[in-house]
Formats: sequence, structure tokens, C-alpha cells
Amino acid sequence: MASSPTDFPVTYFKSHDGLDLAYREMGAGRPVVLIHGLFSNGWVNWIRYGHAQLLAEAGYRVIMPDLRGHGMSAAPHDAAYYPPDVLAEDGETLIRHLGLSDYDLGGYSLGGRTVLRMLVRGARPRKAILSGMGLEGILDPDKRRDFFRTVLTGLGLHKRGSAAWMAEAFLKTTGGDALAMLPLLDTFVATTREEIGAIRIPTLVLSGEDDHDNGSSAELAKLLPQGELVEIAGNHMTSVLPPALGRSILEFLQQV
Repeated sequence: MASSPTDFPVTYFKSHDGLDLAYREMGAGRPVVLIHGLFSNGWVNWIRYGHAQLLAEAGYRVIMPDLRGHGMSAAPHDAAYYPPDVLAEDGETLIRHLGLSDYDLGGYSLGGRTVLRMLVRGARPRKAILSGMGLEGILDPDKRRDFFRTVLTGLGLHKRGSAAWMAEAFLKTTGGDALAMLPLLDTFVATTREEIGAIRIPTLVLSGEDDHDNGSSAELAKLLPQGELVEIAGNHMTSVLPPALGRSILEFLQQV
């Protein structure tokens, strides 16, 4: 496991609205862009538990942005910087900035939803990975938005051991900025069944067996024309920790 975020230098690019957004890279070879989940960052989601290193050692150039409001990226508190679908637009801007035309694209949780929005908006990676995401979280993100709004507006008040308390604890471990996270919740955009059904890109739907936070991953995979479901041990918080997450992504990317 990687010991510290400072072990990996950060590079910045300007998004469409002038914000300085951060990303890290590891390895050389075929590019794969991996987007982290809410309250997390690129280092925690992909580097800390060895997933990026596994891909890099297999010959991939792993590109891991910090979403706006997260990690080393700009985190303004002004709601004007958080219009609907802005995270997908940031991802598109990064791909243009790097000049990528032949690449793979994946994300965990909010990162998975962001990847799907990028696909709907016209991104065309060779393969896509939607991890920690289910059909309900794609069709109707309001439930998760409301949950996280409750988390952020009740900091310090949640019952110990509750889902909200655990989410707050994770926010604290990553050093997340609650005042930036609140307006970011309003960037979530619903996707229709018809839009999902029109995505004709080989897509891995990767989920913990006990992860039901965003609905059914199996139903999401079934709706995708080239969807493939893989389940690993764990729930929404724990399935990102063991090597199985990175191994499953690698095996999918290496499939002919």
C-alpha cells in the first residue's frame, strides 16, 4: 500500500471555467482514467490500496483526477461553480487536455455515475468501468443526494455507528471540505433507461456483494447492451479496500 499522498506529485489543468483541478499519474502505456467517489480523492480511492500500482505494473498509464471540491483540486464554496453535470464536463476537459483519443475510463460510486454521464454526453473510451454503482443511483440520484445533504448539514450530530456517522467519519479522514461538498450535490443528473440502453461500449459493472447503496448493480449491467457484472466481497465502504477491485478491473481491461 502507498504510504502518503505526498509520494505522488500532483499536476494541474484548468477546467472550462478556469478552476485549477488536480490529477496524479502512475505508470506508462495504455491510458486508463479512473475517477474517485464522493468525499474521497484519487489517492485514497486508487493509490492507497494498491489498485493503481497493479494496473501500472501491467503496462497501463493510470490517470487519477481529484474532482472539483475534493483532494488537491479547487474547492470553491460558491454554488455558481457547481452547475448540473459539471463533473462530467471536467472529465471531458481533462481528456482533451491530455490529448487522449484511445483510452479506457472508469469510476467508483460518484465516479461511476460521472463516467456514465460522460458516456451519455459522447465520451468514447474503448472500455468503461462502473464500480460501486447501481441502477437506482443512475436513474434517480435524489435519494443519495438527500442522504449526503443530511450528512453534511448534521456534522457532529449523527448517531454513532449509523450510515451518516460513518460517512462523516470518512469525510474527516480524507480532509474533505463540507462547504464545497454541499453545492456539489446539486451537480447530480439523472440518466434515463433509454440513454443507458444506447451505450454500446463494453462496460464492467463492478460491485461489492453487499453493496446496495445505489441500487442493483445486476440490473444496471443487464440494461447496458455490452454490460458485464462482476461481484467481489464487501459493501460500499469495504469493497474498495482489497486487491480484488484492482484485479477485476485489470482482468476486464485485458480481455480481447
